[in-house]
Amino acid sequence: MDLGYVARHLEEDERHWWLVGRRVVLQSVLRATIPPGALSLVEIGCGGGSFLPIAAEFGRVVGIEASPEFLEVARRRGFTVLEGSLPDRIPLAAGSCDVALLFDVLEHIEDDREALRAVAGLLKPGGLVICTVPAYQWLWSSHDEVLGHRRRYTARGLRRLAGEAGLRPLRVTYFNALLALPIAGFRLLRRRRHARDHDLTRVPPFLNALLTRIFSSESGWLRRANFPFGVSVLMVARR
Repeated sequence: MDLGYVARHLEEDERHWWLVGRRVVLQSVLRATIPPGALSLVEIGCGGGSFLPIAAEFGRVVGIEASPEFLEVARRRGFTVLEGSLPDRIPLAAGSCDVALLFDVLEHIEDDREALRAVAGLLKPGGLVICTVPAYQWLWSSHDEVLGHRRRYTARGLRRLAGEAGLRPLRVTYFNALLALPIAGFRLLRRRRHARDHDLTRVPPFLNALLTRIFSSESGWLRRANFPFGVSVLMVARR
């Protein structure tokens, strides 16, 4: 992953509309999905660790991260964060976790099927995987290249991949749907202009607040129904 993007991500983690809105949506999904109790959770590819406090609401959480820059920041949050990566550098015992979280991770991995199999192996029987990935290969742009993505997904493709990895999908839905058209337009325009950088740009505060509010509002929609389109895909699957 481009070090310039890592630095920008860490700077914007607590304020950028996409990062903040995604956390709000995913927190809502977790609250509607994970049963109460003292669970063991792992977030693989936890980045700077901004989701770890949210995951801790459901039990004991451990982070795993490969990037030294993200790893250092995540550890400052006071959680156990281990160095590792999928599919074969996971520093946890097989069958030790109730819930595995993978937020925008699979698209970075060459063999995503083996990565999901490794995640399934971490889970106790009946354990859950909650996973997000970017949607639609036709939205591929320089943003994907800078972030080191290898592919984008459809809901059908992610469901099929989970089955091949020994997981049973319980729910697959698109999200980031309310802003999908302007995001797609922005991506396609940048492609025509041969842009060579990422999309995590700073926007004026009033616009950032508006976009955050729109994206975050999907948390309510997703409690009631799935989205038929969006620029990201969410999956809940069981071992």
